[in-house]
Amino acid sequence: MKILLRIVSLLALIWLGLLLTGYGILTGSHKNVAGIGLQCQYLTARGMIKAQYLHSDSGIIGVADCPVLRKSSEVVDNNG
Repeated sequence: MKILLRIVSLLALIWLGLLLTGYGILTGSHKNVAGIGLQCQYLTARGMIKAQYLHSDSGIIGVADCPVLRKSSEVVDNNG
């Protein structure tokens, strides 16, 4: 029972951290547009977001792999 409580507490802390910082964690990716584009999916505290990157295997032009963490462009509070 203690292990389950610790796991739930850890997940709640991670979720709260994602909510406050606006970052997302990589959940999946796939190549598109004949291998030139790379679509990455991120889990944020507010839901799933997708990001498109220019892709090359070497990483010289664009990215070779999706970044593990990505800052979300949505603002939680814009004082409006």
